[in-house]
Amino acid sequence: MDIDQVQRSLKLRAQEAVEFARKLGVEQAEAGISYDEGLTTTVRLGALESVERQRDHGFAVTVYAKGRKGTASTSECSKTSVEETVRKAISIASFTSEDMYSGLADAELMAKKSPDLSLYHPWDIGVEQAETIAYRAEQAAQGVDVRIKNSEGASVSTGSGLHVYANSHGFCDGYPTSSHSVSCGAVAEQNGSLERDYWFTAARDPGELDSPEIIGKAAASRALRRLGARQISTRNVPVVFPAELARGLFAHLVSAISGTSQYRKASFLLNAKGDQIFPDFVDITEDPFIPKGMGSASFDNEGVATHNRKLVDQGVLSGYVLSSYSARRLGLQTTGNAGGIHNLIVQPNAGDLNSILEEKSELFLVGELLGQGVNIVTGDYSRGAAGFWVENGKIAYPVHEVTIAGNLKDMFQGIRVIGSDMDMRSKILCGSVLVEGLTVAGT
Repeated sequence: MDIDQVQRSLKLRAQEAVEFARKLGVEQAEAGISYDEGLTTTVRLGALESVERQRDHGFAVTVYAKGRKGTASTSECSKTSVEETVRKAISIASFTSEDMYSGLADAELMAKKSPDLSLYHPWDIGVEQAETIAYRAEQAAQGVDVRIKNSEGASVSTGSGLHVYANSHGFCDGYPTSSHSVSCGAVAEQNGSLERDYWFTAARDPGELDSPEIIGKAAASRALRRLGARQISTRNVPVVFPAELARGLFAHLVSAISGTSQYRKASFLLNAKGDQIFPDFVDITEDPFIPKGMGSASFDNEGVATHNRKLVDQGVLSGYVLSSYSARRLGLQTTGNAGGIHNLIVQPNAGDLNSILEEKSELFLVGELLGQGVNIVTGDYSRGAAGFWVENGKIAYPVHEVTIAGNLKDMFQGIRVIGSDMDMRSKILCGSVLVEGLTVAGT
């Protein structure tokens, strides 16, 4: 697609929507328009299994009239459809209750400039090329060991899009983004026992993806190392979360300090700003301006300018994650996080995963987490798990059918090591994490 032409067209339509709402007497209005297209190709056991193409338009408008809010959306972006959607939003607003906290973010907080963060790198491949890449990944997995008996398939996904936001403060901006990935799942068999695992690579720039051979071999190796898994007795033991799973711990932090959790009083970290919630070596920053970052953005979903900040400074919580609405409910100012966080970076204090495994004579290395047993209100944490028993820095044997139990507040305080093996495939960038004080429940 001609991205510049699409961007001009969407900006014009978004501005027309806002102007039309104002013409109909609305005090404040905002509009978001998006265009996305993508391709996902999956191969299994050497044969093409599925091809999915995506091409979507989306338009949503929100109006604020005398404290009443109305929102309507459509998948059609013609001028007629947009105007009809604006009318529907105004009609909906007439039936809603007044809310003194609703409305646009303050005009002075709007982003004044949008630096190029290098978020758009289209991957010009067709079905045949994607099929070949997926096939290479699966073949690499199958060739690692004769015990790789089956495949969960390999997939190649590529997507790009453009999202534009406009409001009645006169703000109107948007930028294109892209995201690509290659994944592979492998099944290993030994003595009648089956184990599965997978691996993937993801990036905004296809030139930064790992090769399909690396992904396939990693998936197979991860499945093979799980063969011969056994149970262990219940014990209190240090637990290591590898980087790809450790980021989940900090996702729970974000949920607990989000404005919604705070004003609803549904957080185990209620009113925790200024509290020591981590050991004093823990620093967590938010950097929205990392080139090609998965969470990079110069403004949030309300047009508010993003900025660098320290969310946790020497273990002390410095602030919350707020939109304009949640900020008003709390008597605070938005942090530019309408729509979520922007590249949360957990600063390391140690080496990679191998060096972390040498920290303790015995520990449990998590390989997989199961279930959703996390209560953000109380902080209670209970997840099914599989992984590895580690002795003297080396994996002794694989483990299955255990439960990791604790409380997030204690788990945060129990962090002893944060690795430098940072996983860059999401909005939360962190390395492996060693936590003390957890119960691993088995037989």
